[in-house]
Amino acid sequence: MTRTPPITDGGAGLRAAHVSRTAGGALVLDGVSITPAPGTLTGLLGPNGSGKSTLLRVLAGVLAPDAGVVTLDGDRLGALPRRALARRVAVVEQHADTQVDLTVADAVRLGRVPHRRAWSPPTAADEDAVRSALARTGLTDRAHRTWRTLSGGERQRVQIARALAQEPRELLLDEPTNHLDVQHQLDLMALISGLRLTCVMALHDLNLAAMYCDHVVVLREGRVVAAGPVAEVLTERLVADVYGVRASVTYPGPGERPHIRFLGTALGDR
Repeated sequence: MTRTPPITDGGAGLRAAHVSRTAGGALVLDGVSITPAPGTLTGLLGPNGSGKSTLLRVLAGVLAPDAGVVTLDGDRLGALPRRALARRVAVVEQHADTQVDLTVADAVRLGRVPHRRAWSPPTAADEDAVRSALARTGLTDRAHRTWRTLSGGERQRVQIARALAQEPRELLLDEPTNHLDVQHQLDLMALISGLRLTCVMALHDLNLAAMYCDHVVVLREGRVVAAGPVAEVLTERLVADVYGVRASVTYPGPGERPHIRFLGTALGDR
């Protein structure tokens, strides 16, 4: 799979350094550091309960770390005005719903809230951003459809379009492929990997990560156990150690991305 070379710039971007977080007396994140490269897609991997969603919320500024620091271009996240942060960092949650049956266009317009004054009508710049977001996500012809008429894959595209309307530089996604069929998973991953934003995405599917991510960070019990390029991290030993599963990792050809075939539980061989 050929990828466009990532964007590089001099900005520090979004960084987490030695971040810890407890919940209900349990340590959920334990000294986690992550430095996603500008313009790349970083996959957050790990078993259930490893801290992926909590880390995304800390990176988004929704949760404050108990220790460590998250910065955006060198500034502590907690010191930034919420509106300024929302103009830079967009979040796509795992599940999204609305009590109001909005049109696709109106749902995407919600992404312009950080750029508008309260009760002010949309500006020409707002509408241009909405049209661009609809076009980039292939939703232009669905702009007047209502939310409840959309498929799961279409709803996820609307959520990404809403995030793009924010005109962010960083995009955080919490398992956006969950509950989608294979075709919609592949379509969505191709869309996200082609955005050329700094994306950090929590994923369960190791093969989707292998196909589309530039780098991966693997968590286990709140700690980073491996991080780096896909081909270096997603090894048979790591899959066995972290997931307790025997796997065969093969490469279809020179320069190709790895494919993971699961063979059974590692515990079964003991």
